[in-house]
Amino acid sequence: MCIVIKVTSVVGAIFITSFKIFDMKKNMGAADKIIRELIALVIGFLYYKGIISGALGIVLVVLAVIFVLTSLVSFCPVYSLLGINTCKRS
Repeated sequence: MCIVIKVTSVVGAIFITSFKIFDMKKNMGAADKIIRELIALVIGFLYYKGIISGALGIVLVVLAVIFVLTSLVSFCPVYSLLGINTCKRS
C-alpha cells in the first residue's frame, strides 16, 4: 500500500490538496531484483574503496539505495509509468 499526499504552501499556510491511497502491485521479477542488488553491491564496494567519489559517487550511492529499496518491495515506479512488468504470473 502506498500513500500519496500532495501538499501546497501559500505564504506560510500549508494546505493538503490531495490524498490518495493505492496498492503497489509487484512488477519486478527475480532476475530483475538480483541484477539491481548486484549493481548496488558493486557501487557500494567502489564507493567504499574510493574508486568513485565526489558528486558522481553520491549520485551513484543514492541510485544504489533506490535499487535496493525497489528490489525489496518488488515494485519499480519507472516500470509502472512505462507499463513494464517482469514479474511472472503464478
